[in-house]
Amino acid sequence: MIDDKGQQVGVVALRDALEAAQSRDLDLVEVAPNAKPPVCRLMDYGKFLYDQAKREKKARKAQKTEVKEIRLRPKTGQHDVAFKVRDARRFLNDGLKVKVRVRFRGREITYPEIGRGMLNRIAKELEDVSEIEQSPRMEGRSMLMILSPNK
Repeated sequence: MIDDKGQQVGVVALRDALEAAQSRDLDLVEVAPNAKPPVCRLMDYGKFLYDQAKREKKARKAQKTEVKEIRLRPKTGQHDVAFKVRDARRFLNDGLKVKVRVRFRGREITYPEIGRGMLNRIAKELEDVSEIEQSPRMEGRSMLMILSPNK
């Protein structure tokens, strides 16, 4: 048994351990059930769960999962694409994911290879700061690709 201050008490009978927990207004929690003999600890289990949830929430908050999107068309000029690539590079350097979308309107949908070529060129330009998380694929009337920053 381990007491509430973290000191090892030693092997204690179950009845004595429960009495010690009750007298200190704490819970008896089994922390290593497979050990011989099993290890139990005196603690405030409600406070332990609260602290654990708080740590998990803080860890989730620290993760950056924001996705920025860059939209293009098959007829977008090279100069305009260069501006969009520059923005994507800035987002990737900030640790954000980038979704690159080529939207097709009207008869443009009959030439998906133009959009695929555009996305492949963008991926090639950004390969020093990113890796392809999702390769180019059609989704409705648009083709999209997701880039994530290098680790």
